[in-house]
Amino acid sequence: MALKWPDKDPDERLDYTVDWSRYLDTLTIASVQWTHIQTDGTESSALTASSTVNGMTVQAVSNTDTTASIVLSGGTVNTETKFVCQITTNTNSATGAAIVTKRVINLLVRERG
Repeated sequence: MALKWPDKDPDERLDYTVDWSRYLDTLTIASVQWTHIQTDGTESSALTASSTVNGMTVQAVSNTDTTASIVLSGGTVNTETKFVCQITTNTNSATGAAIVTKRVINLLVRERG
């Protein structure tokens, strides 16, 4: 199941955040990788500041112990983009391994009046 962010106007610069706290229990986020799903269904390489996706520019990516954020500006009107937020946690004391999981988030760019 994919998540959905509120629509974005191409004139806006917005910060979008995924809150992972309810899934982490006592774990924390060690690293985050943002990608997007390309038209052929494959994931792009990692997005970094100044990457462009469907006319949107990635201004910044960041994370805390429980959240992952991406700041986007621009965009092509009436274009939906599927972003992928993948996190890697710190090492789980019970298993001795980190957990890697991801979520897909849909974002539609449209003009607001």
